[in-house]
Amino acid sequence: MTAEQFADRHIGPGPDDERRMLETVGYSSIDELMDAAIPEVIRWHGTLDLPAPAGEREALAELRALAARNTVAVSMIGLGYHGTHTPGVIRRNVLENPAWYTAYTPYQPEISQGRLEALLNFQTMVTDLTGLATANASMLDEGTAAAEAMTLARRAGKSRSTVYVVDADTLPQTISVIASRAEPLGIDVRVLDLDTEELPGEFFGLHLQYPGASGAVREHTGLVEAAHAAGALVTVAADLLALTLLRPPGEIGADIAAGTTQRFGVPMGFGGPHAGYLAVRAGLERMLPGRLVGVSRDADGNPAYRLALQTREQHIRREKATSNICTAQVLLAVMAGMYAVYHGPDGLREIARRTHGMAARLAAGLRAGGVSVTDVAFFDTVTATVPGRAADVVAAAAARQVNLRLVDADRVGISCDETTTEAHLAAVWAAFGVDGVDGEVDEALPAGLARSSDFLTHPVFRSHHSETAMLRYLRRLADFDYALDRGMIPLGSCTMKLNATTEMEAITWPEFAHLHPFAPAEQTAGYRELIGQLEGWLAEVTGYDAVSVQPNAGSQGELAGLLAIRAYHRSRGEGHRDVCLIPSSAHGTNAASAVMAGMRVVVVGCDADGNVDLVDLDAKIDKHRDALAAIMVTYPSTHGVYETGIAQLCAKVHDAGGQVYVDGANLNALVGFAKPGKFGADVSHLNLHKTFCIPHGGGGPGVGPVAVRAHLAPFLPGDPVGARGDGAPAISAARYGSAGILPIPWAYLRMMGASGLARATGVAVLAANYVAARLRQHFPVLYAGNKGLVAHECILDLRPLTKATGVSVDDVAKRLIDYGFHAPTMSFPVAGTLMVEPTESEDLAELDRFCDAMIAIRAEIDKVGSGEWPAGDNPLSNAPHTAAMVSGDQWPHAYPRSVGAYPAGVDRAGKYWPPVRRIDGAYGDRNLVCSCPAPEAFEN
Repeated sequence: MTAEQFADRHIGPGPDDERRMLETVGYSSIDELMDAAIPEVIRWHGTLDLPAPAGEREALAELRALAARNTVAVSMIGLGYHGTHTPGVIRRNVLENPAWYTAYTPYQPEISQGRLEALLNFQTMVTDLTGLATANASMLDEGTAAAEAMTLARRAGKSRSTVYVVDADTLPQTISVIASRAEPLGIDVRVLDLDTEELPGEFFGLHLQYPGASGAVREHTGLVEAAHAAGALVTVAADLLALTLLRPPGEIGADIAAGTTQRFGVPMGFGGPHAGYLAVRAGLERMLPGRLVGVSRDADGNPAYRLALQTREQHIRREKATSNICTAQVLLAVMAGMYAVYHGPDGLREIARRTHGMAARLAAGLRAGGVSVTDVAFFDTVTATVPGRAADVVAAAAARQVNLRLVDADRVGISCDETTTEAHLAAVWAAFGVDGVDGEVDEALPAGLARSSDFLTHPVFRSHHSETAMLRYLRRLADFDYALDRGMIPLGSCTMKLNATTEMEAITWPEFAHLHPFAPAEQTAGYRELIGQLEGWLAEVTGYDAVSVQPNAGSQGELAGLLAIRAYHRSRGEGHRDVCLIPSSAHGTNAASAVMAGMRVVVVGCDADGNVDLVDLDAKIDKHRDALAAIMVTYPSTHGVYETGIAQLCAKVHDAGGQVYVDGANLNALVGFAKPGKFGADVSHLNLHKTFCIPHGGGGPGVGPVAVRAHLAPFLPGDPVGARGDGAPAISAARYGSAGILPIPWAYLRMMGASGLARATGVAVLAANYVAARLRQHFPVLYAGNKGLVAHECILDLRPLTKATGVSVDDVAKRLIDYGFHAPTMSFPVAGTLMVEPTESEDLAELDRFCDAMIAIRAEIDKVGSGEWPAGDNPLSNAPHTAAMVSGDQWPHAYPRSVGAYPAGVDRAGKYWPPVRRIDGAYGDRNLVCSCPAPEAFEN
């Protein structure tokens, strides 16, 4: 394969297709189209300074060379990251399966029942193991989950204190992330050694680690009772594997549990991605941040899964939101949940017992050799004291290909896990200069903290323990879902383009998958070179001076950028600048992130064309000039338009002393044609799971690097376990965030090159304008820019049709399922509309199939409007149609079965059938059930 062929294969339309599309839009070339669409004031006419595009084999060879510069040692560092065995059936059929990794967030539940069931398994696993009532559908990592637990405790608690107490034996990276989140919110974090120091008189929350970072397993009941007496809420950061043997947090009265599920079959990946978890006691479920899967019912009364409650908070509450819903790691949560399904409760207990047994043998061998081991109960981690020799011991172990944790000059931490072997113990004993022990040793878990309650009692955790059963279960769930492996997902603002297999290939290589984030630098040279190259390429693409890949979601990138702005103002003695201007059309995440950064949100209006109202902007700037910190704008706009006033907007904010944050969500319409860092922006976050091809995975993993101009570079995220001395905040628990998936955008950029990236942008814009041109006479296109052109997405206005016929945007979205499509983005940024983004990777045949379906749906709407079909009984109001519905003995509807089942243009042989009918969301919110229902619930 030649290098150019990768771009040809990534970009759907070929030359002939492009010509047909250009004729429809009315332009002779993509360059002519882009010149017309993009305002000349921001248009960049250069060529990106990137390596010449590589072919697929060449790119993989370069990745192999980078991987070879990493050393895969035995990791016994611990600190929340552990070796684990990913069952092959899960690795191949989930992590490496496009039916799972190309899916979108399950906002359309009728076509997401498979991954919703998988997430319900995850929630049930967490609630069972923690002993709490409700868990959400995953968080980003343990550090951010703990920070969310802190803000939850502040919202829900009765204490008015600003003090939050953190046990000194908490994971160090978690302490860093908590401190970073607390400071802009005015929370006073106090790290106390609770073995020797008293709790303060007043505090609103207490964070405990169980087991502690040192490995110690402590009795926390007294601390929990004391905290509750003070009106505080208690969070226990618990190791789920340990909880198979230890009394769970819920049984000692904890209000919240937080942590990571990494050791449930998810590789360390140099720090991520991993699914964090958050669980709460009864009474707190409606304050739980993130996404929550609940059980509702469909139109026939059958149980069906959906996202519930706070999933919609960021758009409803906006600047009043207290958290950000874009904090999930769905693909990794599915893996962790399936690990529990595959092993079942007995299998998990056996893994835990073996892990603990290895740690107990390790400690016994050290003691037998005269090494002092901290005399406390432990699960998998022991702390050994070797006065003045700790560094020598760690080096001796490293020479034997085993990494230990250097606690300080006198102490060494050693953690065992599922992968630990007798040979590993022998290497550690040798590093300490002792011989170890033979034979059985006593356990080191206190009887008083042993778990007596059962867990994972639902049949799903007791039914799929053979590979045959597990394989079929995963296939069954995948068949319920609609992902990019089936067809187009034309979501505006979400850029669902295909993630090429070659881009994905390296993430499971051991040299990338099995590195601990705190491994010695000399063992991670290849990773760090890859990250440095990627950060440099992203800086070149965006026109900024520096990039950090630490933020492990777009929402975290937003927060990192705003914290950089805040720190910059404070460094100049202007800490009073705290007003963030946000257009009314902005993503809901923007306002939530600004609040989390300690800023006051002031909304700027938009004009009739959807552009930022520059007159209102002037008024808001004048009113808040002395306090203005920043403006957050999305470019192209959330309305899918290249606004002509963007350079003017940047100048106005800069003149008032503010900084300009350009949300990078829509960068897919700019790459190769405009650079935010050159047209006036100071900072952007980039959604690598959009423009740069990290797969969405059903709602995560994501990476949201933050890119800045030089004056903000000193304020980029800091190392959570190795402070740089400049006070830079830690955004996630690992220095490079979700490093395990960075080979994906590296490969995309390496194989596309400058020419391929620019062509992808041009085709994405051409595709959006082609769709707009074909559909404009059937559905009004709400906004347009220069010469009536849109950017990479277009908004179809259904409001006049709804007013005339009663057919809603929901009806159209559900009817599209019958035609074999995922719906476009519904009612955002304008209620009653559909926002369509076709991307560059869909070919002309698929674009036409979508347009034909929308035109056919318009004809169906007209039949409702004319009275040919009743308003309450037609293919739209009854959509989607399941196989069970159209094959039933009775058909009481006013249209033929064939119309419901096989709309015009649908391939009867390859039709996708949704497993459930339309779901009643309100019922699910009123009757909240967020764990696996009994099998009897599904009996007819």
